[in-house]
Amino acid sequence: MAVLEKNELVLNAAGRMVPESVNGGLQTPFMGAGKYRPQGRKASPPVRTAADYPENGDKRVADLETALRKCGLRDGMVISSHHHLRDGDRVALMALEAAARIGVRNLMWFPSASFPSQADAIKLMESGVIDHIEGSMNGPLGDYCTQGKMRGMGVLRSHGGRWQAIQDGEVHIDIAVIAAPTADPFGNCDGSHGKSACGSLGFALADSTYADHVIAVTDNLVPFPCIPWQIQGNNVDYVVEVESIGDPTKIVSGTTQITRSPDRLRIAEFVAQFLRDAGIMCNGFSFQAGAGGIALAFVGYLKQMMKDAGVKARFVRGGSTKYLVELLEEGLTDYILDGQTFDLDGVRSLANNVCHVATSPFTSYNYHGKGNFASMVDAVVLGATEVDTNFNANVVTHSDGRLLHGIGGWQNCLAAGCTILAVPSFRDRIPVIVDQVTTLCGPGELIDVIVTERGIAINPRRQDLIDAVKGSKLPIRPLPDIKGEVERICGGKPQRPRAGERPVAVVKWVDGTVLDTVWQVP
Repeated sequence: MAVLEKNELVLNAAGRMVPESVNGGLQTPFMGAGKYRPQGRKASPPVRTAADYPENGDKRVADLETALRKCGLRDGMVISSHHHLRDGDRVALMALEAAARIGVRNLMWFPSASFPSQADAIKLMESGVIDHIEGSMNGPLGDYCTQGKMRGMGVLRSHGGRWQAIQDGEVHIDIAVIAAPTADPFGNCDGSHGKSACGSLGFALADSTYADHVIAVTDNLVPFPCIPWQIQGNNVDYVVEVESIGDPTKIVSGTTQITRSPDRLRIAEFVAQFLRDAGIMCNGFSFQAGAGGIALAFVGYLKQMMKDAGVKARFVRGGSTKYLVELLEEGLTDYILDGQTFDLDGVRSLANNVCHVATSPFTSYNYHGKGNFASMVDAVVLGATEVDTNFNANVVTHSDGRLLHGIGGWQNCLAAGCTILAVPSFRDRIPVIVDQVTTLCGPGELIDVIVTERGIAINPRRQDLIDAVKGSKLPIRPLPDIKGEVERICGGKPQRPRAGERPVAVVKWVDGTVLDTVWQVP
């Protein structure tokens, strides 16, 4: 890809230079939170007729290669996949490698997220089978993109932003490949049962609804009907049975285990105390915690405070973990509204507990809907790779500019009543609080509190929160003061990355506008 001329970049409302065009499509620059108003009608899949499908409902074919051929796979198509099995997924690569055997080229891979276990997709990019990835890129794939080796430009979207892009017609999926822990020959799919049970299949719901063709891949085929079903067989073209769709034990990754660090445990306790002292923790409240080690520890501290105060939540939002399941089973919340299942305790609970409810990005996060759950949550606790003195935050790149993480539902959660970023003040002697974030993923106007082991900073925009914790014993401090202390400990500010002139990816905002650019790292 050639270096873009300056006149092909525009300044958006966040003060970031972004491309006018991405992968051949004109883009709308970020206009400010809540400023962009979409027009038009939702996309729709082709009309089909039951006359073209087996009357006995048996849509099975021999293998993925056969299914892809029957779907009319050809050069330049868009193939989608989902990541509910996280680092244990085998189906996405299975499908892409089958496409390579067929001989097609220049595919766009559109995963809800990709993981290190899918690093072999790099070989498919090098050989020209995959042109580029539009989706979260964790680890090696993100690093490959940052180095400028991907032919097309990466597009990073939140979970809700991905649904928005599909329903608005920004991305048209030619073939969706769904890893189904349980399915029947008609194509009804469930994620909560079977040897590879992963919980909710919400991220695949948009794919099954809007794609031209849908392939369900399962290692647990049951007789019709598959009950319950999360994906409707009426939307599925072909069913493929394989030995294994993945390893469900790898749903639990290094980012979904509780921290043991004393400093990070201190942060988690501060967050719980803040919710208590600010009056947010009260009967009928709601909260969401991310799946990082600090957020998981926070749930433990909050649980004890809820017990001590006799407080019960109306609902908690997941990513579900055993810590949220314990709240439900101990009567401390009425419901878990689950968008993604992060451990096997969550999988078990979703399968067995009627008050543990699977949701999708449509209900939870899609900004181009008639409201969503995100803004109804009283408080959310999230992480970040960097924050700056204007409360802006970064979750996709490190301070060296390398793209190593996905957005997930992070951006969507910023709509909560109180958004808290729980972050260590430095990592590997590199300050986390900077003058300006390397990559902008969340505007500071939507981030209310930053909690570190050295103190808690409240966004000056939130005078109500400042007033609420007056008299608290919590270490409330201005963010610049915390930043200065950390720089003295670490020996100065972190060195800014040497960004190249080529944009290798863009970060979309929840409304589909372009928020920032990820630049090639030389």
